[in-house]
Amino acid sequence: MKTKIFALTIAILGITAVTSFAQNTASATAYASGTIVTPIAITKNVDLNFGNIASGTAGTVKLEASAAATRTASTGITLPGNTGTVTAAKFTVTGAADYAYTFTVPSTATTITRQSGTETMTVDNFTSNAGTTITGGSVEVYVGATLHVGANQVAGVYTSATPFTVTVNYN
Repeated sequence: MKTKIFALTIAILGITAVTSFAQNTASATAYASGTIVTPIAITKNVDLNFGNIASGTAGTVKLEASAAATRTASTGITLPGNTGTVTAAKFTVTGAADYAYTFTVPSTATTITRQSGTETMTVDNFTSNAGTTITGGSVEVYVGATLHVGANQVAGVYTSATPFTVTVNYN
């Protein structure tokens, strides 16, 4: 009888052992998701315009990157009382509210040429007043620069043949 109980005990333990091995595997499930945010975009509202300038000797006119578009002239350059149209370039950046962004201005100079002429001036040292966050989904950004005026620069309207490019990206 003891032999039968011993054999039965071994058989039960053998089944239990097999069951124990089957419990070493477990699984779980998860869901995948993603959120599409409003694409970042930029629109030009106003072009960069240094206004009326008179030159004697060579010099520069610096235009501030702000709504006020304050100009500062170096020695040899006169900013007449009749300023003409003076504007910092203005852009509207739109995107997801409260997202961080980067605003990049040109790192190279652009040339402006006298209409109906060949005389040129150079625009460089572009700056902006861009912040770091698209507050409320839309921000206005101003771009200023420095204009290099030659000695006794020929009178006329000077414009660029190609526009300068600014870039925005989400961080």
